[in-house]
Amino acid sequence: MTDTHQKSIADALAEIRSRIGQANLIAVAKTFPAEAVAEAIAAGQRHFGENRVQEGMAKYPALRAAHPDLVLHLIGPLQTNKVRQAVAHFDVIHTLDRASLAEELAKEFAKTGRRLPCYIQVNTGEEPQKAGCAPQDADGFIAECRDRLGLPVVGLMCIPPADEEPAPHFALLAKIAKRNGLERLSMGMSGDYETAVEFGATDIRVGSAIFGGRSYPVIPG
Repeated sequence: MTDTHQKSIADALAEIRSRIGQANLIAVAKTFPAEAVAEAIAAGQRHFGENRVQEGMAKYPALRAAHPDLVLHLIGPLQTNKVRQAVAHFDVIHTLDRASLAEELAKEFAKTGRRLPCYIQVNTGEEPQKAGCAPQDADGFIAECRDRLGLPVVGLMCIPPADEEPAPHFALLAKIAKRNGLERLSMGMSGDYETAVEFGATDIRVGSAIFGGRSYPVIPG
């Protein structure tokens, strides 16, 4: 990587941080190599997001050995057969979205003693192709996860429909969180993070605005 590229990542991080107040910036490094992550680390970034369990497992061991304070967020859909690996290699899960996954997480947390903070994903646009519980089911699912299974649910997450204004979706997520006593909101990406912050986002997930267009091959898994 060139110095110019390094400066561009550092400058992008600085610009975003200047716009998000106290919100936590999660740099989404999916499909980008460890070298790109290292440049962000050199610019002071410590929270990173990955969509795929296998990619996170492949990319971060050396980086985490050198920087033990890194925090790795799983922001993509989690298959139940990947729960063991996810719990072992990630620090936060943003995509708890169904009962079967909640059950598997509870079992793995009990078995390992490692309890990852979880965000429940809400499909605010009720899109059939998208993961997340329906808004009308969110209260019941939150109670199931917290009360029956004892999961460490810390907040909610959403991804608004690409062809709609994000503000109503962020407002809906904030409303559900408030009535359930949840303080954290994982919402906002490269194109709408400033709007998300206006609606109370505590964690924003930004990729292309930091790393540029995605031109690297995706690691399977």
